[in-house]
Amino acid sequence: MSAREVRAPRGSERSCKGWPQEAALRMLMNNLDPEVAERPSDLVVYGGTGRAARSWEAFDAIVASLRDLEDDETLLVQSGKPVAVFRTHPMAPRVLISNSMLVPKWADWETFRDLEHRGLTMYGQMTAGSWIYIGTQGILQGTYETLAEAATQRFAGTLAGTVTLTGGLGGMGGAQPLAVTMNGGVALCVEVDPSRIGRRIKTRYLDRETDDLDEAVGWAEEARAAGEAVSIGLLGNCAETHPELLRRGFRPDVVTDQTSAHDPLGGYVPAGLSLAAATTLRTEDPHEYERRAYGSMAAHVNAMVGFLEAGAVVFDYGNNLRAGAEIGGLARERAFAYPGFVPAFVRPMFCEGKGPFRWAALSGEPEDIVRTDRAVAELFPENERLRRWLDMAEERVAYQGLPARICWLGYGERAKAGLRFNEMVAHGELAAPIVIGRDHLDSGSVASPYRETEAMRDGSDAIADWPILNALVNTAAGAHWVSVHHGGGVGIGYSIHAGMVVVADGSAEAADRLERVLTTDPGTGVVRHADAGYERALEVARERGVRLPWIR
Repeated sequence: MSAREVRAPRGSERSCKGWPQEAALRMLMNNLDPEVAERPSDLVVYGGTGRAARSWEAFDAIVASLRDLEDDETLLVQSGKPVAVFRTHPMAPRVLISNSMLVPKWADWETFRDLEHRGLTMYGQMTAGSWIYIGTQGILQGTYETLAEAATQRFAGTLAGTVTLTGGLGGMGGAQPLAVTMNGGVALCVEVDPSRIGRRIKTRYLDRETDDLDEAVGWAEEARAAGEAVSIGLLGNCAETHPELLRRGFRPDVVTDQTSAHDPLGGYVPAGLSLAAATTLRTEDPHEYERRAYGSMAAHVNAMVGFLEAGAVVFDYGNNLRAGAEIGGLARERAFAYPGFVPAFVRPMFCEGKGPFRWAALSGEPEDIVRTDRAVAELFPENERLRRWLDMAEERVAYQGLPARICWLGYGERAKAGLRFNEMVAHGELAAPIVIGRDHLDSGSVASPYRETEAMRDGSDAIADWPILNALVNTAAGAHWVSVHHGGGVGIGYSIHAGMVVVADGSAEAADRLERVLTTDPGTGVVRHADAGYERALEVARERGVRLPWIR
């Protein structure tokens, strides 16, 4: 690959023919900003091998296409490669993206890697290939809310005086230490790559680092006893540290994990290997690498179950670690002894269409985020949890690339926020348009039986119509770009999911789009959960006027 440094343009001048095209261009480039991407020289944004474009040649072709794209044209992107431009109409999306999609019988890592090696596809993760990743903040509030709910259920509403043991400090896992300390607790985070620990220290997500297990445990126990909120990065491998901690009698209060277990070859590092040795083995003997990775996952999960048996709150954070452990030889009933985070903590929010609403300031001005933060707080003054989050985020969250913010909003709330942002742009309160999107981890946009749709009430965990309907209705509603992906979060063969982005450029047309898209998008989440029989979703549908034809 012909690597180069990429950063999104800032300001109110554009190089494209319209702000939607300019927004897509800037967010694509922002995904590859060195402050944002995990391995920008390889086009890898986050999540093991999640890419923004298939190759640098494809990246250049996408950029050229966006700069040439008319306001009544639509660019098609097939797994990171631009393949067509069609004349559609002004209210159509400017970009339609499909990433990593495979016919189900062939949807496995071996087939995918063969096709990827031949230059025919690309792993888009969730927001890497859909050009709306905003750095580790993108998952921060979701992690914060998940841990807050765990604290409410088990620790009287706070993690103060507790230790959370976890693994992984990559683009997603890097949110964990700050999310724990925001909830008042101690975070002990194991990471095999020292550069990732350094990155989280630099962005203030992590407080301390060490490569000494005894020192890490000492710090954690001292902070727990004092009720202090401290995060500790320990250089090590979870498949080695966790069994040893269990053997020593160390007792964390909460245990989870965000290593790249979804990718047994390109992500997870087996026990007993240095990073350099792991890189060599990946290339020289990928089958042996995978065998060792799965075996390490089995040891990793077995230790987590040991902590569960000792009384800890243990939950899976959606990286498919449990399934990997089963492949590695751990009995299924033990591998799946603890629940996923969605059924344990998040599903009630999904029933309200609540999920990760995010926005970025195309101006590059942090003040635009400060102003939009205040606008959101003013729109929903009764939501104390939201106000507390926005205050903490403004104080403690470092921007990566273009200034951005995330907060969880539900059905009805997202449309209000989007329309307010559009008014602010129209009235000159912001320096440039705002781009609005979300993670694919949302209430109605994913089918993922080991994550978002685990343990659905009606057994519909694997039904994949919902993310497709979400993408279709958001296209019909006029989202500026829409994406459908396979394999994000949990790996190839385990998920189908969709994303959308809409731009608030201050125009009347944008207002129409925002009102429609930011209603249909969370609306599919309410519908999906109502269809599965969740009473809260049925209540929300009745209260907020979501039409359900099967209910009379």
